[in-house]
Amino acid sequence: MLRYLTLLVAFGTHAGATPEVDSNNLARLHALMQPTAEETRWLQIPWRTSLWQARIDAAAAGKPIYLWEMDGHPLGCT
Repeated sequence: MLRYLTLLVAFGTHAGATPEVDSNNLARLHALMQPTAEETRWLQIPWRTSLWQARIDAAAAGKPIYLWEMDGHPLGCT
């Protein structure tokens, strides 16, 4: 048991594992966490949450429907 605890302490105290957050690097760290324009391109798609409304819109535009189906509601509305 002591051997495992020593191993956990050794990994948990690795120098440089967690950068310090202070007023000097907060803006830089915040910018690193923001999604890029490439990562948010899917937000530009006019998604529909109603299959019936999507069918009406697709028929009017002469376009197919891309159906994302899964167990549960994709917006968490279960």
